[in-house]
Amino acid sequence: MRPGLRRLFLRAVSTDNEAQFADGVWETRCLHCRTRLQVAADGEPRGSASLEHVIPRAWFSKRSARPLIERVGGDPDDARNLAVACTRCNHDKGKGPDARGPLDARAREVVEALLATRLARWREPSGPDGGR
Repeated sequence: MRPGLRRLFLRAVSTDNEAQFADGVWETRCLHCRTRLQVAADGEPRGSASLEHVIPRAWFSKRSARPLIERVGGDPDDARNLAVACTRCNHDKGKGPDARGPLDARAREVVEALLATRLARWREPSGPDGGR
């Protein structure tokens, strides 16, 4: 796995208030279904852990998504927009709400709810990159 992607995984788990680090492994729960997931200390996902961009990267070029985007600092890789999700949930979101776009009321509702969950699980970053 690319080092940059491992850094994004670490950014997501290190700012997740539900994530716990023990014995060289981060353990947290899927943002969607709450399945237990693990990420190694070097950022390598274990099992079915995948990286979730809560507000889809493709939405960052859409004017209609601007109010959501402003909540995460305008950067798709901002720690507030990153979470760990199980592969199944992440794939389903990609086929559904992500694909329909921010003009679709149901898609926007799903993304807003996920963002609220992510922000409720937020903890300030303490690493050298400041969660960015």
